Amino acid sequence: MAELRTEEEQIEAIKNWWKNNGSSLLIGIGAALAIVFGWQTWQTKQAEERSVAASQFASLLNALSENSDEKRIETVTYITGDLQENYEDSAYAVYGSLILAQQQLLDQSKLDAAEESLQWAHARVEKGAPLELVIRSRLAQTQLTAGRHEDALKTLREAGDSGAFAALYAELEGDILLASGDKLAAKEAYRTAREATLGGRNGVLELKLSDLAVGEDA
Repeated sequence: MAELRTEEEQIEAIKNWWKNNGSSLLIGIGAALAIVFGWQTWQTKQAEERSVAASQFASLLNALSENSDEKRIETVTYITGDLQENYEDSAYAVYGSLILAQQQLLDQSKLDAAEESLQWAHARVEKGAPLELVIRSRLAQTQLTAGRHEDALKTLREAGDSGAFAALYAELEGDILLASGDKLAAKEAYRTAREATLGGRNGVLELKLSDLAVGEDA
């Protein structure tokens, strides 16, 4: 009888527990299932979006082979705009913006548009990452081409540690300083670039140094 009473008490305890906690348990299970299925749906949607973005980017690359410059820039502009609007967080949108900027730089009248494309891409990459440093250098070069020397220097120097791009950055800084008329500072920048150059001398850099009367023994 004691064992039966114990079993009856256990059953009654389970009933009471279910009565008090069953609804919460069902809600918890339902929420967990919703999260799981919601996550799977989100992943599926993300995969579909990546696939579409990749297809768009492939079309952009194909557009680069267009014979007509006008047709090429029109197509690249349209596709990049779509990537920026609908797939902003994808790498395809960033690289599309870089390609667009490259095309815009072929036309001196589109320097402002090229800078805008580079700024868009730059705002969406991690600071200090190799890609960010590449975009920053292109942005500074664009500002230099536009004659905005102070902006170009600011863009370049805000990078901080340029790491493996130290030689490139120092040489570009020299170009900017030389264009602004500061030959002495340009010499120092070119010397820094020479010291940072790996794998032998940079022929173009040596010509720049020679033009500034900074020879091999300087």
